[in-house]
Amino acid sequence: MSDWKSLVPEKLLSKYEIYNFNHAVEVLSQAYADEYAELTGALESFALSVSDVITGGGNESTIPKKLSARLRPLDWKEIKITGDLLVKLHSRNPTKIEEITIKDFIDGHNIDYVKNRVAADMEWNSKDQTFDRDLYAFRTFYECGIISCGVIITRSEQLNDVFAKLGIKQKYGAGTTWRGKLLPRINSGRHGGCPLMVVGITPRAITDWEA
Repeated sequence: MSDWKSLVPEKLLSKYEIYNFNHAVEVLSQAYADEYAELTGALESFALSVSDVITGGGNESTIPKKLSARLRPLDWKEIKITGDLLVKLHSRNPTKIEEITIKDFIDGHNIDYVKNRVAADMEWNSKDQTFDRDLYAFRTFYECGIISCGVIITRSEQLNDVFAKLGIKQKYGAGTTWRGKLLPRINSGRHGGCPLMVVGITPRAITDWEA
């Protein structure tokens, strides 16, 4: 579908920056309508305060917990994938099959929210290398046939002006998790083709902020 933004609720488009890779929005809205409705509903009601932003605390702050409070009751679970690889060597004359097990061939990282075949992660203010871990996890889940698409929620560049005016820009440095550190990694294919919807949190998500 050419106009994928027509599949995104208007409130999300006005509150967040939305990016669509490998037709994730189309997959979510058409194949996983219930999960998509739960995610978009949680994002529509998700809101920050200036106090939340100032307090910070990385991914242990109150900000990711606000999203968890909306998704955990809907059975979105934190899940990690691991697995051994069984390799079979087929020889002839005489016919013989030799089996070799490579332990811990898959040792993925946790994904914050997984339900059915949809996964979502929030990265508010971690080191930007966290995106490499996240994209590897999404890729592994996708290539193993566990998920069909994913959603990554992070900070928009638009928040930099807010941080500057609040005097806390140093805490949210360029080397932390924000949209500008994520998109180049996706464009270079580190997600392995897993359909991804990226949500960038903008100042419009801060209820008591006045530009």
